[in-house]
Formats: sequence, structure tokens, C-alpha cells
Amino acid sequence: MTTLNTRKLFLCSLIALLAVSAACEKHVETDVPVAGAAQPFDVVEMTIAEMQRAMEEGRASSRELVQQYLTRIALYENQLNPTITVSPRALEEADQLDTERAAGQVRGPLHGIPIALKDNINTTDMPTTGGALAFEGLVPPYEATVTANLRAAGAVIIAKTVMTELANWVAGDPNFMPGNYSSLGGYGMNPYDPRRDPRPGTADGRPVLSTGGSSSGIGTTANLWAANVGTETSGSILSPAGQTMLVGIKPTVGRVSRYGIIPITADQDTAGPMARNVTDAAILLGALESASPDPNDPATGRCERPPGGDYTAYLDAHTLDGARIGVPRAGFVEPTSVPGADNPRGGLNPAQIELMNEAVEVLRREGAVVIDPAEIPSAVDADPERNYFRWNICAAESATRGSDAHCSIVFKYGMKRDFNAWLASLGESAPVATLTELREWNREHAALGTIKYGQALLDISDEIDLVADRERYAADRAKDLELAGAHGLDAAFAEHNLDALLFPMNRGANIAARPGYPSVIVPFGLAPAEPEPPFPAGFEPLPSPFGVTFNGPACSEPRLLGLAFAFEQATQRRVPPPGTP
Repeated sequence: MTTLNTRKLFLCSLIALLAVSAACEKHVETDVPVAGAAQPFDVVEMTIAEMQRAMEEGRASSRELVQQYLTRIALYENQLNPTITVSPRALEEADQLDTERAAGQVRGPLHGIPIALKDNINTTDMPTTGGALAFEGLVPPYEATVTANLRAAGAVIIAKTVMTELANWVAGDPNFMPGNYSSLGGYGMNPYDPRRDPRPGTADGRPVLSTGGSSSGIGTTANLWAANVGTETSGSILSPAGQTMLVGIKPTVGRVSRYGIIPITADQDTAGPMARNVTDAAILLGALESASPDPNDPATGRCERPPGGDYTAYLDAHTLDGARIGVPRAGFVEPTSVPGADNPRGGLNPAQIELMNEAVEVLRREGAVVIDPAEIPSAVDADPERNYFRWNICAAESATRGSDAHCSIVFKYGMKRDFNAWLASLGESAPVATLTELREWNREHAALGTIKYGQALLDISDEIDLVADRERYAADRAKDLELAGAHGLDAAFAEHNLDALLFPMNRGANIAARPGYPSVIVPFGLAPAEPEPPFPAGFEPLPSPFGVTFNGPACSEPRLLGLAFAFEQATQRRVPPPGTP
């Protein structure tokens, strides 16, 4: 039996045991009908506020929430593969929180609410693996700051989600790793079309509809927990949120502590919320952010925390009225020619353009001042050296030392620097001590599937010399900030006096990630898939979720959340996935 099958057998057995126990206890509690009793409580599509209200009124308990979610995980685990680990302590944690509530102690809006974490976030009661076989069973000696913050806020950490292995910094061009695939966890499936891809070139078990990545929105959109925490270096919250019809918040880098999270590069890494609505995401962001700067993460303290960490205070359905919002078209909505390049960059298909234009009309209808187009200067610059689309991340098998002059080495430099530091923080519990040892372990265990798609990105990271390459790294980091920040987003914000820019889907993720600016994506519709190559005759793919992203300057989360909430209230376009009632 393979390692993956062994893990899944154990996981399914654990879930089934917990779910059966939950169902039996629930039956005992509700076996005798009560005259005039309220309708049975159901967690499906339930908001955090509604769950809190039900617990306050005695119609539900944290234990019942956990029981229902465990049952749903058991029902959909084999179809969707949403988890790497389910907490064996979830019911125990719920009981403790119910006891506190009964004694009049409620910690806040997350008290008793089941939340899942991406499996690159340290927990001491469950393994933290990053999806890598080398880290199977690894229980870190300390918890991530965001984990501790959630527990302090009263959240029940119910599970660790699937993810793209090591946040998608393992395999690179031309042999990309599918989103939400890992050697330990296998393929995560998109609830909006959970069938497997039948095309000969991609029939390796991956879903027919991408899940996005590297974070996962599978379990949140399928109502297997209330919300989840993802991480992003460049699109890894916005991408999966968009692909699974969720609200995702990619915070300003430094607003949320990264301590205890498996890194790619501290220059761009951040954790952030994923939820089914803006309000739930705002509640979760408030819990993730520490009340004071984290001494273990020097980037924290960049932004002022709202009073009491309450982002819901900024959620006003009239926020769009008078707001100035720009729409960058070139390279994001419509294809644009790039100096020195053979092919244009960017562009949407006709159905996506129609949705994007409809979203722009919603902004106008709600009173926003829309500047369309509001081009990003570096995206249309005729000078190849100052054009954003000519300056990519070094993320290819060919981007080795000496062959990487025309791309940024920030990721591969940061990975060696920060990943080795995370390994060192594990002490004796670390299964490997360095990135070099991890690469060697993967090669030695290739028969287990460790490098099904190769490990080109680990290879090009490990060849970095942190001393000799420091000057090159600093120059590339400065160019990242210039093209994405000063000559990019900052220039567009200033030229048009904007509150935000509106991007389709996650198309603005990379440019916003380089200077560490915040973004919020909101579901807006479904668009017919136009896959290339096409599917076989007779195979009809289901439409793909489509969202729009509000992006703003550093520390503008309160304003962005207000805009996103007003847009959400004016549209209400989230549709639950089919087949997961």
C-alpha cells in the first residue's frame, strides 16, 4: 500500500469514527421531540454571525457545529480530498469552549467556530507538512503566531487543508505542479466540477477544473468548516478563492505575523483569510492580526490595527458611493503588446470580459467614480527595462545561475534564506536540516512519488550563494519594487487619486504582491470554460467561478473591505457548489 493510500485510509477511518460518535451523541440529545422546538440547526451556508446567534440562543453549541462539520468531511473526503489532517481534539476543544460560554465567558466572534488552517502553518497538536512526504508526521515544537491568535480568539482548529506542495515552490516551468497537488496529499478537487481531467496530456489524476493554489478553498466552499486560513506569496490566496467562489483577503505584508509558517520568501509572504462572505473574512482577519507587533516577525507593526481588531466596523453597504476606482485594462483585461516580446500579454476570454464589464457597471450604479481605463504605467511602458511584463520571477528549470539575467531572483534567494531558517527553528524535530538535504531526500525516495513533477524550483534555489548573490538579490528586489510599486501601482493610484484598482480574478496578484500591497477578491459569477487543448468530444466541462479583486496601497484593508462589502451586498453572486448539499 502506498504512503498516500495509507494516510488516506487512516484519515478516513479517523473522520468516520469522529463522525459516527458525533452522530450517535446528537441522536441521544435529540431523540425525544420537544413541542414547539426550533427547526434543526444546519451549518450549510451558515455565516459566523448566524452560528454565534444560534449558540447564544441555545439552538446550537460549538460541539454540534464540530459534529456537523466532521460528518460533512466524512461525506465528501473521498470525492474532494480537502484535508491532510483532521484534528482528533476538535470535539474536546469545542466542549471546553462550550463550558466557557456557559460560565459567561465569550472570547469574541470566533468563540466556538471551526476554522481550518493551511498545512504550512505550525500546529503542535497536528502535523505540519507543507504537503511534502519528507515532513510526513512532523509535529513542530511551537505553534505559529496566527495559530495561537486563533486559539486565543476561541476558534476550534478543526483540520489542516490540502495545499500545493511547499506553496508551489517545488516544480517549475516547463513541468508545472497542479494546484492543490502534493506528494503527501494527492490532488485536491474543485467542488464546482470535481471530475478528473480526461485529456491525454493531463490525465494524471488532477481535477478537470483547477482549484487554484497554493492555498485551498475546497473545504470552505463545500461547507466543511466555517472559514480557513491560507498563505500567499504571489496569488496563493486570491487564486484559490477565485476558483472556489470565496472571498479572499491578501493582507499587507507585515499586518499578520508569518512566524511559524513554512516560507518561500519573507519579502512577500503573508497569511490571510478565506471565507464565503466579506463579513466572515473580516472577522477572521481581525483574529489573525496580533494586538501588538510580533517580536518574532520584524515586518509586523507596518500597519495600524483597527480598534479591537474589528474590521467589521468598516463594512458599510454605501462605501462605493463616491469612491474612486480605476480599471487597468492593458495586460489584465485585454491583451497588450510588450516591447521586445513576440506575443502579447494578458487578456480574458469573451465571457470573462462580459462579466468584468458588468462588474464595472455595478460600481457606477452604486455611485463610484470609475476611471476606465486607468492603466498601470509600467504595464504599458515602451522601454523593455521599465516594462512590468518583461520582468518575471525566475521560476523555470532553465533559470539557473548564469542563465537568469532577465528575471528576478528574489524568490529563489528568499527560499534558501528563509526555508533554512524555518528548518533550524524546528530543532531536533526537523527531519532534514537544510534545503540541500530535502532535495537529496526527495531524490532518494523518488519511488514514493516525491518528485512526480520534478523539483526544479528547489534546485535553482539551492544553488544560490546567500553571500555572493546578495548584491544581485538586492538589485532585483529594488527592481521588483520599482516596476510593481513606484512605477506601477503607486503611480496609478497617484495619477487618478484612486481608492482602489479593480482587477479580474487574480490577474493583479503578482503586481500587488511584490510591494506587499493588500487585495480582496469577491465572487461575481460563472464563466464557460475555454480549455486549451479542448476536452474530448462529449465531455462538457462545467463553468468556472469568476471573481473581481479590489487592490489598494499598503495598509488600506479597512477601505478595501468596505468597498468589497458594498460590492458584495449590491451583487450577491456567490453560488454554492453543485452536489454538496
